[in-house]
Amino acid sequence: MFLVGLTGGIASGKSSVIQVFQQLGCAVIDADVIARHVVRPGCPAHQRIVEAFGTEVLLENGNINREVLGDMIFNKPDRRQLLNTITHPEICKEMVKETFKFFLRGYRYVILDIPLLFETKKLLKYMKHTVVVYCDRDTQLARLMQRNSLNCKDAEARIEAQLPLKDKACMANHILDNSGEWSITKRQVILLHAELERSLEYLPLRLGVLTGLAGIVSLLYLLTHYLLPSL
Repeated sequence: MFLVGLTGGIASGKSSVIQVFQQLGCAVIDADVIARHVVRPGCPAHQRIVEAFGTEVLLENGNINREVLGDMIFNKPDRRQLLNTITHPEICKEMVKETFKFFLRGYRYVILDIPLLFETKKLLKYMKHTVVVYCDRDTQLARLMQRNSLNCKDAEARIEAQLPLKDKACMANHILDNSGEWSITKRQVILLHAELERSLEYLPLRLGVLTGLAGIVSLLYLLTHYLLPSL
């Protein structure tokens, strides 16, 4: 099994692309879902966030108010870095657990949906392929204004807060251009899935694991049939 890192930008259409991969039967791990999971009350990251940002980030039920926390770190790199320092280690732990589950179920590849894949760079070395869901700047701006009911200035500020999509596209192995009709984008996703499924890049690791397991089984057999009876 190999790992495919997928990212995009605000209003680029990444969520819609992920849905197509899931419909095709792909294994997908959503970093945002895990990020919400690791900050639940009782989790280590939850307590550290409250200590760092104060009780004003809490809802009445004790959950983290993501909107308030988002406003606190918006356009504040030091505060954003502090939050990342708290949450990223916990997110990585959970992603490793989920990846191993998919490995045991025999998937050829797993898609890791990571919004900050190129910004943090911490997980890039584990990715066999990287994919960017791209759209041109004008399309991104129009979609964001419509989707979030924002004026042009506010929408531009949110886009500027992220690494430009054109920069991400330059760093990726694969680009899914979502600037035009959705049917065209969907076709690109289907073709990429077929390409990844045909790849034999999953074989070395899987064969290595199977060889290791065979060695362990052989050792247990020898211990059981030759050494233990003589004790």
